[in-house]
Amino acid sequence: MRRRDHNIFANATSLLICGLLAGVVVAAAAFPAVAMSGLAAKAGGETFASLPSELKQASAPQISRVFASDNKTLISAFYDEFRSEVRLADISINMQNAIIAAEDHEFYKHNGVDIKGVARAFVNNKSGKSQQGASTLTMQFVRMSLAYSATSPQEVVDATKDTPKRKINEMKYALQIEKDLTKQKILEGYLNKAPFGNGSYGIFAASQVYFSKKPKDLTVAESALLASMVKAPTAFNPTTASGYPQALDRRNYVIKQMQDLGFVTPADAKKATDTKISRTVKRPGNGCVSVAKNHWGFFCDYFYRWWLSQDAFGATTYDRERRLKSGGYRIQTSMDIKAQQAARDNIGEHISQNNQNALLLAAIQPGTGKVRALAANRKFKLDDPADPKNKISSDPAKARKKIRGTYPNTTNPLLTGGGDITGYQAGSVFKMFTMVAALENGYPLAYSINAPAKAVTKYRIAPGRSTCNGIYYCPSNSGGKAGGITNMWTGFSRSINTFFVPLQERVGAEKVVDVAQRFGVKFRTKTDIDLASSREAAHQWGAFTLGVSSSTPLEMANAYATLAGDGMYCDPTPVQQIISRTNEKIDIGKPHCTRATSPDVARAALDAARCPVGDNAQLGSCGGSRTAGAARGIIGHPIFGKSGTTDNDKTAALIIGSTSLTVAGYLVNPDYQNHKDRMSHGIVNPAVWNTMADYMRGKPRVQFKKPGSSKISIGEQRSIPGVECATIAGAIARVESAGFTASVGQEVESDCPKGTAAGTNPPNRTIKNGYVSIEISKGKGGDDKPEAPDKPKPPGRRR
Repeated sequence: MRRRDHNIFANATSLLICGLLAGVVVAAAAFPAVAMSGLAAKAGGETFASLPSELKQASAPQISRVFASDNKTLISAFYDEFRSEVRLADISINMQNAIIAAEDHEFYKHNGVDIKGVARAFVNNKSGKSQQGASTLTMQFVRMSLAYSATSPQEVVDATKDTPKRKINEMKYALQIEKDLTKQKILEGYLNKAPFGNGSYGIFAASQVYFSKKPKDLTVAESALLASMVKAPTAFNPTTASGYPQALDRRNYVIKQMQDLGFVTPADAKKATDTKISRTVKRPGNGCVSVAKNHWGFFCDYFYRWWLSQDAFGATTYDRERRLKSGGYRIQTSMDIKAQQAARDNIGEHISQNNQNALLLAAIQPGTGKVRALAANRKFKLDDPADPKNKISSDPAKARKKIRGTYPNTTNPLLTGGGDITGYQAGSVFKMFTMVAALENGYPLAYSINAPAKAVTKYRIAPGRSTCNGIYYCPSNSGGKAGGITNMWTGFSRSINTFFVPLQERVGAEKVVDVAQRFGVKFRTKTDIDLASSREAAHQWGAFTLGVSSSTPLEMANAYATLAGDGMYCDPTPVQQIISRTNEKIDIGKPHCTRATSPDVARAALDAARCPVGDNAQLGSCGGSRTAGAARGIIGHPIFGKSGTTDNDKTAALIIGSTSLTVAGYLVNPDYQNHKDRMSHGIVNPAVWNTMADYMRGKPRVQFKKPGSSKISIGEQRSIPGVECATIAGAIARVESAGFTASVGQEVESDCPKGTAAGTNPPNRTIKNGYVSIEISKGKGGDDKPEAPDKPKPPGRRR
């Protein structure tokens, strides 16, 4: 900032105008509307009386502060000008006196225009002595107010340019302001608007930057230094070599003035003059790169991007950013300090921030959409191009161009998507959408399919590893084994691909895609967008249930939270409450929830989702195998969730939810998704379940709700006819004649002769039109003698 020059008379066009100015101001004190009219005609080309007398009081830009969910812990601050307004009662009397001593000795005596000051400035300036200004504190306050209320760059120039016309405007406004406001209010407004250098605007900011204290605690020496800087913040900057001696001289001059005006005693003045001036300042942080703790940066960035997306804050992103950085808001976010710290600590225990692979954890509260944590094994930091710390990208194409990757430093929205981040394939966690679609379309949890080692579908795909018969999609299970007779409980628990792809085919893949969209999945890549663009295209998306679509940890945490929220999808939000500078509550960011599915469907799907993470279903049986079975014992609360893995383990994911929190963890390579690393569930799983355990510790155990009707879980049940000791062909015929689909199952020991039917799986009853497996007897005790074909055994011997 340039040093101020209050000499408006140096460029006056004539001695006559200057003389008139000195004379009419005297008259203006008593008759402002009349006495100024002639002067204004000469100096400004319009009558003084025609000038507006009511000053538009635009608020100066102020800091917006962002807090954690406790509304106490400061995450970061956003500002264009570091300023926060305070009451005069909260400003030290030393500071009040110092600014009067520095800028306007007659402040409490004049009525906005200092007549003697004008005359004195005129005489001194014309006699060749040091240039003097004649602006009172009130007139300076007017000037700053005009600049802040300007709506165009030209208005800013007009408000600050040294011209007689500008001076006359200031006088007119100052005279009126002195009628409308008390001296205390004018002084308060001045101290809150004045620039003090080093990025500080207003006395609150200056107190923080120079002395790290509140304005009410400023000493005489500190007050005198700050008051001295208002005249020329750049020239009197004590942190620069040229500014330090000028700042010292100017401060001592102000202290002397304070003594002469009787504000301080000679002893206090000497003590203040003897006080050393610090050459250092503490510039405040600004934005998400200056968060109080670095790992809060990803959440802060999510909040910032959310704010810029809200139309309520302005028509353009520029307008919204200006509003955030000047509005003086107090923003209580949804970030839970305990959950955030637990997520970052557990990430750090399993992977280094220097690893090219990223462990990403997102946590959200069911039923509200409040984002509780966003953490990664990365520093939230821009890599310095002059001294880069990031490694060369793992993407070969970028590596050849020496482009650096995102580790250890990045500000990319790895967890939430946006910009170049389109998401990651997450694998079998998408099977939940197929289960929900099936339940919505009348398939109960007990609906069973004989899941083979490889399923033959009618989905047409390009020839490749997963095709059979030339053109059809034929997925297989992990490990290449058959799944057997599988329902939604056992299929979800064991993550059986050859159950879920045929189930999706029967329901309709387009319906599964629709569920995913209702549950908050955003399609960002061109391939995903094209496939989801119409029901016809989505109908052929055979691999959708296996998680080949890109998603983010936050999206999938919220999708699973929709189950715990009884089928209510809530837009994710980083905000709990926004309060304006006038203490008005802003109704933006509050939970916005819509029904994504019925409560019974959500509760039923959640019941099956308890199986993979080691919990017990309330409505059916999970079977023995669990993909993340250790979770329930570690967390110690009712939980649900699902693990996921993509082809060749390029991604590993785990989602775990409770009634109060859902955590999603992804282990990915955000720079190059076609990498050769195998992502380990030994890294992502404990990070997720330990984060959940840390958060849930000490909280009451809350059980999940059951559906209101048992039909959605077990469907319409039918009795399976007895087939014990019948021939296999006879058993199949008997089962199919009862309306079931029969298949030959595994060999088991039984009392029936070897090679005959030992029983059925499931035994006794199953869903109407369901699958029934005929189990083959190995015999028992060497009894190989077959019994008469088709002769059933008594009901008590049924399996």
